[in-house]
Amino acid sequence: MDDNVIKIKSESQIMEWIKGKKGLNIIFAVGLIGVLLIGLSSILHDNKKGKPAEAKASKTAEQFIVETEQKLTEIVSSIEGAGTSRVMVTLENGVEFVYAVEQDTNTDRQEDSGRVLERDDRQESIIVVDTENGRQGLLVTEIQPTVKGVVVVCQGGDQPLVQERIINTITTALNISSKRVCVTKLSG
Repeated sequence: MDDNVIKIKSESQIMEWIKGKKGLNIIFAVGLIGVLLIGLSSILHDNKKGKPAEAKASKTAEQFIVETEQKLTEIVSSIEGAGTSRVMVTLENGVEFVYAVEQDTNTDRQEDSGRVLERDDRQESIIVVDTENGRQGLLVTEIQPTVKGVVVVCQGGDQPLVQERIINTITTALNISSKRVCVTKLSG
């Protein structure tokens, strides 16, 4: 019983405080701050939505080649004895996209004079979602292109030690075999 009486007293005190001018101003301020935070969070949420989409924008095979050639040219040029360098990268395949798939499997099983006949019907369909750009397949992963070969033309390309350093650097950087790398001397 005492708890209820205490509760009623504290509730009535709170109500009196709220009815006062100071209490109403505080409640109004807290409400206004809440509304501002909700508005701010929706703006930040929209910005966060846009940035990952831009950041996740897949590279085309051409972009991959250009970036890889630039990085390799910088690395090869910094190898002692290589000098001025040019690098060309070829790809085995382009960027591959793997989409989420929904599978429906129906199995029919029939027994006919001691024999069991089974038939599986499978249907696969890509899961489609609504995005800002319309309906699109749900992307699970993106597989980067596979490097087919690299050609390096540099001033020190005729020196066996420089060739070895360049080949070791490129095979390590791209995880390809040394058979896929050709190093030769730059003319003039």
